[in-house]
This record gives sequence, structure tokens and C-alpha cells, in this order.
Amino acid sequence: MRETHQHILKRSKEITQNYFQFLDKHIADVVSGHVADFMEINQIASELFLSHKHLTDIIQQETGHHPCHFYDVKIIEKAKQMLLTTDKSVADIATTLTYDPSNFSKFFKKMVGQTPGEFQKENKSSEKFTTK
Repeated sequence: MRETHQHILKRSKEITQNYFQFLDKHIADVVSGHVADFMEINQIASELFLSHKHLTDIIQQETGHHPCHFYDVKIIEKAKQMLLTTDKSVADIATTLTYDPSNFSKFFKKMVGQTPGEFQKENKSSEKFTTK
């Protein structure tokens, strides 16, 4: 009985890791243009050979957050990286991430607390001061 419980816990961690790895690769594929649009959570679950409910239950149990939370966080991380390391405009980054630019700005501000432009200006200028 105890081994089965440990196996279930181990499997939950494995599913969680697989989900995070899938998100990283999927977001990279969208950014590179290999994939035209972001998948829905149910499509990702299907790719991982899980039901939508099972994936959601496992991720929430392991992390305390819905799978969508991490999807959003990882998209924002990618957006921040692009804002600081490329010369693309906010609109270009939004389009690359398959967002309408105004929706992207609202999403970014909701997640980060400032607009993409404010984030970029604040962080790129502070970066310049530290490299001198």
C-alpha cells in the first residue's frame, strides 16, 4: 500500500515537470513561428496523454495553482526576456506571442503591474547604468 502511495506522489511530480517542460518548448515553438498559436490546456493535457481534469487536479495539488497560472507566467517571462533582449517593438512582441497589442498590454500590466513599455524602459535603462 505504501509503495503505491509513493508511486502516485512520484507520478504527480513527473506530470508537473512534464507540463512545465511542455510549456517551455511550446512557448519557444510559438515564438520561433514553428507553431501558429498557443494550445488550450485541454490540448496540452491530450499531448501529455492525460484528461484535462486530471492534469488540472495534479497541477493544483502539486503547486496550489491552476495550470493556466503557469502558462500565463511563462508567457510573461518570455515577453520580459524579449522586451529586454530584442529591439522588437511591444506590438511586434505581442504579435509574436499571438496577442492583439492592446490585449497584450492589458495582460502584461495585470501580471507585472506596469505596461510592457514601462517595464522595458525601466529595466533597459537600469541595465545600461550597471554595465558602465
